[in-house]
Amino acid sequence: MTCRTEIFRAALLMACTAIATDAVAAQQPSPAVVEQPRPFGYVVGDLVTQRVLLNFEPAALPPAQRVSIWFERRPPRIEKAADGRRWLVVDYQLINAPPALATVQLPAWEIKARGTQLKVPAAPISIAPLISNASGADLRPDREVSLIDTAPSRTSVVLWSIALGVTLAAWLAWVQWRNWRDSHNRPFARALYQLRRLDESAPEAWQAVHRAFDRTAGRVLQIETLPALFERAPHLQPQRAEIERFFAQSNERFFGAGSPGNLVSVRALCRELRRIERQHAP
Repeated sequence: MTCRTEIFRAALLMACTAIATDAVAAQQPSPAVVEQPRPFGYVVGDLVTQRVLLNFEPAALPPAQRVSIWFERRPPRIEKAADGRRWLVVDYQLINAPPALATVQLPAWEIKARGTQLKVPAAPISIAPLISNASGADLRPDREVSLIDTAPSRTSVVLWSIALGVTLAAWLAWVQWRNWRDSHNRPFARALYQLRRLDESAPEAWQAVHRAFDRTAGRVLQIETLPALFERAPHLQPQRAEIERFFAQSNERFFGAGSPGNLVSVRALCRELRRIERQHAP
């Protein structure tokens, strides 16, 4: 009987010890998932924000009050993220300015629910004075800058440069081909090309311009048949007076008394007609 009693007492003692251990463990706060504010770059009046992940419904939110000589807690709020998680957002306003650059602690605190406690740890915050005479010895070291791989950008620049060069070369080749085609197909372009190698007062120069007029009109022209030219090429009307003067002087030169005075500049006339021809080319 005595042996059974001792065993019962031992079992009862172990059960009580386990219950007490669980109760103590339940009272111990567990660390919270916290998004702490950045640790530097604050002056008086700035807001410092903590975000605490909530996995339970808190019994009460932390009150809005002054928590240290540096910080005053504003009314907290609960926000729901896009992923459905709930965050307790707590803003602290910095209410004092140090005489020199200083690092202070955002106080630790706890949030409670039934049988659950979360411990929010303290966070170091660097505060700058409004007017600083510090030498900079207390400043944080420069942040390491991550290197950016520029190889893809360089490759793109090279490829686009090649594409631009090919495009420009193709455009220049097309311009040269068009000019070459016009010099062989357009009447006044061909005449202007021939005039480059001739003296504009030479008979061959005047004949070259005559052939350009004939090709433009689609027939052999004389001074009497000039209206056919302007019917076929009305865009030459602005130069009608000079054209008629050219034909009159040509008729006098080749079929009259010889070269008249104040001859038309066939090169200047042909150059102007070529300009008009280019503007109205199909």
